[in-house]
Amino acid sequence: MTMSDSMAKSYLAALDAMNRSGPRDLRRNALVQAEEFGSDIEVSDAALRAYLAASSASDDELRNELHIKLAKWDNARPEDADWTAGTGANTPERRAVVLAKLGVELETAQLFGSLFPVHGGDGTVVIAKEWNPWYSEELIRARDFYWSHYANHLRTRRGWDERAITSLHNATRHVVERLSEPTRSEPYQAKGLVVGYVQSGKTANFTGVIAKAIDAGYRLIIVLTGTTNMLREQTQRRVDMELVGRENILRGVDIDSPEALAAVDYQEDEDWRDGKFVEHGCRPADVGKPDIHRMTTRRFDYQSLRQGISALDFDRPHRSKPLNHPDNLLATDARLMIVKKNGPVLTKLVKDLKRITARLHQIPALIIDDESDQASVNTTNPKRWQAGKKSRTTINRLISELLGMLPRGQYVGYTATPFANVFIDPSDAQDIFPKDFLISLERPPGYMGAEDFHDLDSDVPLVDRTFENSKERAHLRLVDDPDSDGDLRRAIDIFVLAGAVKLYRQDRGYPRFKHHTMLVHEAMHTDIHRTTAEQIRRIWDEAGYYSSASHARLRAAFENDLSLVSSALVGELPTPAAFEDLIPYLGEATRRISPAGNPVLVVNSDQDIEQDEVNFDHYSVWRILVGGNKLARGFTVEGLTVSYYVRAVKNADALMQMGRWFGFREGYRDLVRLFLTPDLRDAFESVCLDERSFREELELYAAADEDGRPRLTPAEVPPLVSSHGIRPTTAAKMYNAVLVERRGGNISGNIERSSGYPPMSEKAVLERNVDACVPLIAAASELETLSDKGKPSFDALIGTVSHDRMVSVLGELTWATPSTFAPDLEWIRKLGPDVITDWRVILPQQKRGRRASLRAQRPVSLHGRAVDSNDKVRGNSTSAHREVIHNLEVGATTGKLILYPVVDRKREMVAGIVENDPPGVVMAVVLMMPRTVSRLAKTKTSGVLQWRTVDSSKPPYALVDG
Repeated sequence: MTMSDSMAKSYLAALDAMNRSGPRDLRRNALVQAEEFGSDIEVSDAALRAYLAASSASDDELRNELHIKLAKWDNARPEDADWTAGTGANTPERRAVVLAKLGVELETAQLFGSLFPVHGGDGTVVIAKEWNPWYSEELIRARDFYWSHYANHLRTRRGWDERAITSLHNATRHVVERLSEPTRSEPYQAKGLVVGYVQSGKTANFTGVIAKAIDAGYRLIIVLTGTTNMLREQTQRRVDMELVGRENILRGVDIDSPEALAAVDYQEDEDWRDGKFVEHGCRPADVGKPDIHRMTTRRFDYQSLRQGISALDFDRPHRSKPLNHPDNLLATDARLMIVKKNGPVLTKLVKDLKRITARLHQIPALIIDDESDQASVNTTNPKRWQAGKKSRTTINRLISELLGMLPRGQYVGYTATPFANVFIDPSDAQDIFPKDFLISLERPPGYMGAEDFHDLDSDVPLVDRTFENSKERAHLRLVDDPDSDGDLRRAIDIFVLAGAVKLYRQDRGYPRFKHHTMLVHEAMHTDIHRTTAEQIRRIWDEAGYYSSASHARLRAAFENDLSLVSSALVGELPTPAAFEDLIPYLGEATRRISPAGNPVLVVNSDQDIEQDEVNFDHYSVWRILVGGNKLARGFTVEGLTVSYYVRAVKNADALMQMGRWFGFREGYRDLVRLFLTPDLRDAFESVCLDERSFREELELYAAADEDGRPRLTPAEVPPLVSSHGIRPTTAAKMYNAVLVERRGGNISGNIERSSGYPPMSEKAVLERNVDACVPLIAAASELETLSDKGKPSFDALIGTVSHDRMVSVLGELTWATPSTFAPDLEWIRKLGPDVITDWRVILPQQKRGRRASLRAQRPVSLHGRAVDSNDKVRGNSTSAHREVIHNLEVGATTGKLILYPVVDRKREMVAGIVENDPPGVVMAVVLMMPRTVSRLAKTKTSGVLQWRTVDSSKPPYALVDG
């Protein structure tokens, strides 16, 4: 053992001794521990700094343990640790307390700050009822087993850093602490909803929740997956691999024995053979922790138990006490089942549960409903219900039965598209409305989501868009004619080139890309999948990938697309400088994509088409996948790089769930391409705006009152589901939703109705709107430079008008649909002088570009925006402008209006020339309500409402006829 190894072990032992105490003098404790390794070991801050400077961030044990401990201490709750001195979690003040407790020198503290920066804080948004706190730090420490093994697996096997681990710890704790205490004498059933992002790690979150729940005492875990076997099997394997572990899977069977071949369903799994499944080091029961009994396996969904119902029963060592008593509960093993949302399967489960001898009301159970907006929601038409009796769809009825049988059963739904869930009647006690908590997860680092494919707020003129400043230019490719071969061939060319780039990067030290896939999604019908597969095979055969015949075409795609985007976005990843550098890898990429000459895998319900190799666990998959609904929700398409998507969808949640191209793309983010039609591009952009609006509303409602109590409960929060384009969800899931008065945009007071402007073809209407806005343009007579810390400055014309004048102007505006703005205007008109007295009018100006004089007023900038297929401007305000103007100091009763004269960005205009009254100008407005409106929010009288849930136990809400 070298001296540096001995010093590291001394510090490691010192850190280990602080598990319960919190931070203490680091050097002094390391000196005590060093006596075991030799008296000549140098233990000093200088030696520690030298060691850390020379260490590796990825595999040095001391460096990693320091990072873990600092993150844990940064994140500790003040109520759980006296040493925090009341400082807030994840703040510079907390880190200062930690460093003082550790007694490190200034130089060491600075090095810690550089190597282990303070996590930015808990970005989880929580709306919840008050609850009885029970999930304390002391309980976590006393029972921690599965969570610590799971976190360590994420750290060592999946490469998560401490920031990601801390974020997951925070988010999962928010869920578990709001469940009922498993040992409480009186049963309580909590129901909640967790909203994530499509393909963003919801499985990791609910796996963490299960780990903590089992540690805390929950003994029956039921995970309801989507409606396909593929998704259920993928979920089962993931939970088995990362949580259940080898010892619980083997159940005492020798891994090398013949019995293991029959007992273990992962013998052919590459990760099982390579030792990548969690290992607990022993049978959990041997160290006083609960074993996990799997009631389902990778191959088999839940079936009536052939081994007897006793497999599902729970032992009670103390027969005189209930199962939920600590003396029984902590000595009882857990049961885990991962079940497809299928009527016959859930019927068997309900039937078996009714037969177990342990009384159901004593079992602390946790039901995780993945994709909870699919199948779980009741979609029967209330108009067809019999008098006094609700009808339920099959899955909704069976979930309701499960919850009715298990009064200690907690229900937690997970989804990325929550619109259907928030439209559930809050007063229906047997349904799954999240009455106790609604949690919105923060966007994880490294995630590539909807906003990464669209220029939602960009004010960069179309002609100035580049691969570097435009997400659409970098990643989107428009399909002009889905019926021709041209765009599909172009997509396949990019896919082949991207595969070659991945091999190029592997050769230069980047980790292996196990999977490389392309998704072609044109329709849900299996006969079209067959036709598409034949089309792809024909294109492939004609493409000449196996010879130099394709090189001219591939060179053009590389030089005009792939190379330019990678140069703009790639950072330090190795990237070919010229097409010639890529040629040696094209042959290998082609062979991998097309083994035996077939590049296509069809994934649907047809049994006579090759499908078995789309098993990402058993095989390395480099193929083009053709499919529909099986690949559209929940299922992760590993290595997805190129997507060709031309299937029309009518609802926002369905469209968002089709986005399999969302997710984590480490090492090849620059290679990701999405081919879709212009209409679908516009629809996705609308859904992005809907999703962002919903999350912003949740965040604003999540604030607590002055006493720290929740200001609103989930049942009191109106689900402010906006619709910038298509309907939020299917009509069958909106029987309980109504369109109501919109009041003030969102609770912070922004109103922007960009989807409601008149079509560009209605020239007379556009001209009348210009006339209506003349008083605003005339008032904005002062040119000022606006700036805010960290934001780009810009010039703006500014002026002030009275509230009456503003109401008059707004009342003269004509919208494509009268109801677009009428409910907002009705509310604004009613506001008295104690709320609003006047308005600051702001017209942002561009330093260069188009300018016009409207109705002989002072020249103003014309802002270019895209025009969609319905001839309507896709004109959103610029986020940089909104943020600066939002912080612009005005009086408490002064509102702000941002006015954008907008034109089609493709329109030819000469910079520097001022046009007089040019045609086709759309007067786009954004209203920011004064601070007094935010105060109204606390009395629940403010907020924008577009779709709202009907609570059948309360009188109907008044609707405003726009």
